[in-house]
Amino acid sequence: MTIRMSFTVEKKNEPPQVIIHKPALPVSKISNLHMFKQIEKGTRCNEQELNRRKKVEEILQELDSLVGLHTIKKLVLEIQAYLEIQKKREKENLKNNPVVLHMIFKGNPGTGKTTVARIVGRLFKEMGILEKGHVIEVERADLVGEYIGHTAHKTREQIKRALGGVLFVDEAYSLARGGEKDFGKESIDTLVKNMEEHKDNLILILAGYKQEMCWFLETNPGLRSRFPIQVDFPDYTIAELQEIAELMLSQRQYCFNEEARLEMESLFLEILHKSREYSGNARLVRNIIEKSIRQQAMRLVEQDQVSRNDLLTITRNDILLASQN
Repeated sequence: MTIRMSFTVEKKNEPPQVIIHKPALPVSKISNLHMFKQIEKGTRCNEQELNRRKKVEEILQELDSLVGLHTIKKLVLEIQAYLEIQKKREKENLKNNPVVLHMIFKGNPGTGKTTVARIVGRLFKEMGILEKGHVIEVERADLVGEYIGHTAHKTREQIKRALGGVLFVDEAYSLARGGEKDFGKESIDTLVKNMEEHKDNLILILAGYKQEMCWFLETNPGLRSRFPIQVDFPDYTIAELQEIAELMLSQRQYCFNEEARLEMESLFLEILHKSREYSGNARLVRNIIEKSIRQQAMRLVEQDQVSRNDLLTITRNDILLASQN
């Protein structure tokens, strides 16, 4: 563990911040855990099955590449392994235990809920669970109508679009906030009815803030049993936000210099100190990165000579200006 002090000239009257670096705990990679790695060399597969396995591997590697989300990765791997084994049991004429795959995602915005939903849709398509694997993202306004009968129709239309894939309802708790006379209850009833009717061709994921989703399930006790898979998406740590920032820059062919890297870390600490929780998580990081790149462009366009290194490098001042806008 390392400890250092950080302060800025603009805030010289404030006490310095203490930055503590803790070494990351070792985490097993999905690529090392995946059951396909354990297949014996003598196992024979046709070309179609080999292509399917390759696509599943690629999707799991994409999931593995996401920063953090260790519990979620482990859960997806467990579901994938369970479904694969059920297929093998079916081939041996053993009892195939059906699994309900409707899910609840709980967490703040920017913690990866939508990203994971898209990966899950594609994964289940390659495993033969879903026909298409696409994700239809909706919110209250897409489901709730303005008069009696309109809500059921709107909700059924969205379900129809999602058949063969995933219907992802963001801020799902808002459907229950209007009380018994609100049309949101009609949408909930329609969702429940259709998720049972299309259980073999539709996965419903209800998502939202953790506390609000817990309240939502308490006010609708019949929903809890219909959603056996409930996943908490924690806020990213400062180290994970830093890793996300480095990754976003690398994907755009930029990099921090050392001063910029330290400034970015100090900025995350300041946000945490002010709000006690991150406002947007990965979205916050993306906004700062994009603003920093624009600030770099403003700086370089005034220079007569611009080197390759100049074009690659984000400086401390770029980040300072980006954080002020």
